[in-house]
Amino acid sequence: MKSFEVTGKKDTRSGFGAGLLELGKSNADVVAMCADLTGSLTMHHFEKEFPNRFFQAGIAEANMMGVAAGMALAGKIPFTGTFANFSTGRVYDQIRQSIAYSGANVKICASHAGLTLGEDGATHQILEDIGLMKMLPGMTVINPCDYNQTKQATIAIAEHQGPVYLRFGRPKWPVFIPEDAKFEIGKALMISPGTDVSIFATGHMVWKAIEAGIELEKMGISAEVINIHTIKPLDAQAIIESVSKTGCAVSAEEHQMNGGLGDSIAQVLSRNLPSPLEMVAVNDSFGESGTPDELLVKYGLDTPNIIEAAKKSIARKSN
Repeated sequence: MKSFEVTGKKDTRSGFGAGLLELGKSNADVVAMCADLTGSLTMHHFEKEFPNRFFQAGIAEANMMGVAAGMALAGKIPFTGTFANFSTGRVYDQIRQSIAYSGANVKICASHAGLTLGEDGATHQILEDIGLMKMLPGMTVINPCDYNQTKQATIAIAEHQGPVYLRFGRPKWPVFIPEDAKFEIGKALMISPGTDVSIFATGHMVWKAIEAGIELEKMGISAEVINIHTIKPLDAQAIIESVSKTGCAVSAEEHQMNGGLGDSIAQVLSRNLPSPLEMVAVNDSFGESGTPDELLVKYGLDTPNIIEAAKKSIARKSN
């Protein structure tokens, strides 16, 4: 397991804000819209620098999506911003009908996703959003792992033609992706090669997978850790190549087990390379109020859970 240079801790939402500001300086067609959560999504930097290209929708998320679709059809590149729960569940009809159906070039940017939202509790901790969005025809779904990758993804999606769902979070998280790394939509990122088990992780769980890989190496188990930052389109080739080598796999995500990354990987393997797959995810449950670390432990999304899943997957391969 190769070593990683952690350059500190930053929240991924700040990576989005930094990327949006940089886009504002380089692309005059980029406009931003927010549903009364400008500070929470760190969109205030863009608002201050480009007040004529920033639009405050207020607590009217459905209206924001409709306006964004109209702006996209007029040639602008709108970035909408609100919490993940309000970016998907509350406005699914508007996204489906006005954005996805018409292929509108809208970038739906969603913060405070998953259990690591923490103390705000189950009503805000959406764990179904990836499933909702990946089922929409033509929708690209991206879930970066740290501050740097979120900034890189934010910049990259402006060049992509078509609707995008970009998911990020609230807590400060280790920063380990190089600042100058290239972000390629639909291309999995090899974190560390291995030979005994493939660990496919997304979002905050990539760091947990790295921790698990380090501990597994101490046990004599070589784990290949791969960052699946783009859930749709999924890098099926990278998955098949990895599991062809290791013979078994683990998926790790801060999302429901139903409808998430694990489901997508299972489809790839079942069609191309039937292999043992263990899923580390929330198992058919809502969240609750608590600190991010407490919730990850309680709902089975911590480093030890990935380690145990890897051992179980390897055992299934051996049998």
